Amino acid sequence: MTQTLSNSLEEHWMPFTANRHFKANPRLIVGAEGMYYTTHTGAKVLDGSAGLFCVAAGHGRREIAEAVQRTLTELDYAPPFQYGHPASFELARRIAALTPGDLNHVFYANSGSEAVETALKIAFAYHRARGEGQRLRLVGRERAYHGVNFGGLTVAGMVNNKKAFGLGLPGAVHLRHTQLPEHKYVVGQPDTGAELADDLQRFVDLHGADSIAAVIVEPIAGSTGVLVPPKGYLNRLREICDAHHILLIFDEVICGFGRTGKNFGADSFGVVPDMITMAKALTNGVVPMGAVAVSDRIYETITGAAPESAIELFHGYTYSGCPVATAAGLATRDIFDAENLVERAAQMSPKFLEGLFDLKDLPVITDIRGYGMIGGIDLAPKDAPGVRGLAVMQQFYDAGLMVKMTGDCVLVSPPLVCEDKHLDEMFTKLRDVLKSQ
Repeated sequence: MTQTLSNSLEEHWMPFTANRHFKANPRLIVGAEGMYYTTHTGAKVLDGSAGLFCVAAGHGRREIAEAVQRTLTELDYAPPFQYGHPASFELARRIAALTPGDLNHVFYANSGSEAVETALKIAFAYHRARGEGQRLRLVGRERAYHGVNFGGLTVAGMVNNKKAFGLGLPGAVHLRHTQLPEHKYVVGQPDTGAELADDLQRFVDLHGADSIAAVIVEPIAGSTGVLVPPKGYLNRLREICDAHHILLIFDEVICGFGRTGKNFGADSFGVVPDMITMAKALTNGVVPMGAVAVSDRIYETITGAAPESAIELFHGYTYSGCPVATAAGLATRDIFDAENLVERAAQMSPKFLEGLFDLKDLPVITDIRGYGMIGGIDLAPKDAPGVRGLAVMQQFYDAGLMVKMTGDCVLVSPPLVCEDKHLDEMFTKLRDVLKSQ
């Protein structure tokens, strides 16, 4: 059913959006169910990006809505400082049951950005608690996205996200990104490039290991184009961190909860970090929520260094683990378990990757990358970087397909509940639009 736009769009300054372009030709969503959105004109649009990588269990899940509604009438809010409520402990238990190794402690935030900020602060607090408070240097990576707060911007490697906002925290350094020329059109992990992890050893040699608190990487760099790690790369980072008492943080805001075909990218690539940040699919995108899973060693070191009955970590948010978010998180976990969504992702991945790489004959495409249920398609720029990407995004939308664009890169990551027919529809529409370029 078509809805008329009766109000001005000017008052809302939209995030990460070409506001003038959007308001001249609005793409407004008024409904969602299963694999599809409904636009304000009544059109159906296939969700090819799981919203923003977050709607893993599909749209309109009544189980989550009913859990949230029930919580709102039973316990609308509980302060997280010096008080608690049972659901936040239960969700933490269920998250800890999924995380690898001894990452058994969960600290709640409200987004991926806040989860990253939290992890970086925990890294500083850990080293201070163990008597090495001088470790204040952070290591990020080129072409990385770690949210939009100042800590995340400091370790991130997306130039346009950083250049208007100053230098961030002092002393940060960045590993080279892992996308080498010989990696074009490689399905899954490239065989070459593990030696790029030795950048971390170079930083140790140059700055001293005792100055470095942590290194943070996405197992798969998602927002900058799905950069899949070379074989052995993450293992090598782990080895260097262990040798020099540097913490390794995996930012799994995108990779977490089945996107790689396992619970976390850490599981897919066989490397256990010291912390994992998560958000997005944690609540199926219904309620904002982020979290950091922390190792026993970090938790016990920080809590053990504080005086008895004292606050151990002076950090947190008004809405950390709030009742509504935890209700959504628990209902989402129930859906994942009942429908075996992680296993389903692993089973759907071969068809997804086959359809993705079958597009490589299209002249406008310059590279394709993919792993599990996420893929990136690079398009040849036109006129200026991002111009073609914005135009193509609009064409996809008009054709009934939603994707995530980063510049001239098409990112696809359908909900994990997708069926063969949905993948067929998605790749047909991708081909039809891209072959016209």
